[in-house]
Amino acid sequence: DRVVGFVPNMPESIIAMLAATSLGAIWSSCSPDFGIKGVLDRFGQTRPKVLFTADGYFFKGKPLDSINKIGGIVKEIPSIEKIVVIPYVSEEPDISNLPNAVMFDAFKDPDADKIDFQQMDFDDPLYIMYSSGTTGLPKCMVQSVGGVLLHQKKELVLHTDLKEEDTIFYFTTCGWMMWNWLTCSLSVGASLVLFDGNPFHPGPDALWKMAQDEKVTVFGTSAGYIEALKTAGVKPGKQFDLSALKSVLSTGSPLSDENFEFIYNEVKEDLQLASISGGSDLNGCFALGNPIGPVYTGELQCRGLGMKVYAYDESGKPVVGQQAELVCAAPFPSMPIFFWGDEDGSKYHSAYFDEYPGIWTHGDFIMVTEHGGVIMFGRSDATLNPGGVRIGTAEIYRRLDAMEELEDSVIVGQSWNNDVRVILFVKMAKGFDLTDELQNKIRADIRANASPRHVPAKIIACPDVPYTLNMKKVELAVKKTIEGKEVKNKDALKNPEALDFFGGLEELKS
Repeated sequence: DRVVGFVPNMPESIIAMLAATSLGAIWSSCSPDFGIKGVLDRFGQTRPKVLFTADGYFFKGKPLDSINKIGGIVKEIPSIEKIVVIPYVSEEPDISNLPNAVMFDAFKDPDADKIDFQQMDFDDPLYIMYSSGTTGLPKCMVQSVGGVLLHQKKELVLHTDLKEEDTIFYFTTCGWMMWNWLTCSLSVGASLVLFDGNPFHPGPDALWKMAQDEKVTVFGTSAGYIEALKTAGVKPGKQFDLSALKSVLSTGSPLSDENFEFIYNEVKEDLQLASISGGSDLNGCFALGNPIGPVYTGELQCRGLGMKVYAYDESGKPVVGQQAELVCAAPFPSMPIFFWGDEDGSKYHSAYFDEYPGIWTHGDFIMVTEHGGVIMFGRSDATLNPGGVRIGTAEIYRRLDAMEELEDSVIVGQSWNNDVRVILFVKMAKGFDLTDELQNKIRADIRANASPRHVPAKIIACPDVPYTLNMKKVELAVKKTIEGKEVKNKDALKNPEALDFFGGLEELKS
């Protein structure tokens, strides 16, 4: 049976997951900020039997209702036999309009004093994870009990040096794989700190006050958060006592050189900064930290232990010091055991094994360095190809992130005159305009610090940049929009209205 959570990041969410998996049920979760269609695209495929939800959630201190949304969801998924409601925004929520609903406390057994754990086989299913779904229905990736536990414990104990006495925090929602990764810290005996809501509420230093008060030793977040923190002028190391802190982890997108420097200058000199990268597909990482190794600016410290990770060139040969395709050339424990509903395995095969037969191709563009580190250059499907030379978008973002005039940006390749030209859209920071002078500055900086091939043919100001619900920038959706193609699943986006600007732009017709 499948048990699902439409839940904020709260203790009851982890309790529900542990209870379900102790029975041998399969757990899956979404964040309550998902729209109804986004939830139906996921849970509608996997047909759960029990749904856990809170009555709502908070954002910037404001309560938002989930009960009405749940009513719309369960009408479309007849497999749901029981709804368990966790009171969160109110003490006694009205659940009278939800069929077969019960409050969390009433669902618990008040007399139970032990848990009878079901003994599972290594390859029995544990989680169903979902892809972002920006190109159609999300992939439903089923991962095994033993595979996830072994893979995540390796990453926590060996790559993060997590110990029983540690307190670990990761800024995540229940709809992102970092939530599953964080919960595995319980298997080490470490203490978890959970945070739900906007990380800049009530102020931009909110998470660092929490880190001080809770004596957090491992602090996990995203590259986007670190950039926003720097832009806001927060100096955590000067404002708070972070003496307990030993590691900062960053994922979600490549961490820029300037933000490596920011962490060491403004958070703490003596810590391990581990930029890490992997995906929901493996519920872990391909490249991540090494507590006993050096940290090089702009690099992930090492490839994962027990992972045969290479950068493959177009002829399928491993290369060092060159941008190439991230592959894993041997099976690894946490790879999906199957995709839900993929009876003949064809979707699984086409997702990873079409490029190089028998070799997992992940869809990231990377470079393995001479000393064994990894530099990330963005998604393969977002790489630019001007003049037939593949270049990663991350190289341009690294330059743009350092410019105070820009709040955000998105880079795409536009098909033009039998070639590809680089188009840069910029969201201006407050108080700045996209002048000719600034455009010249951007082009000169990219030319000097990346390469002439990276220089955009057009720079256009935009009101917003579209992201997935898990805060991944969606270059592919922007590219499709500017080329007049349909973006099939806008419900996978956090701000789908941002795409409207990019359609039919006059500037791109010449």
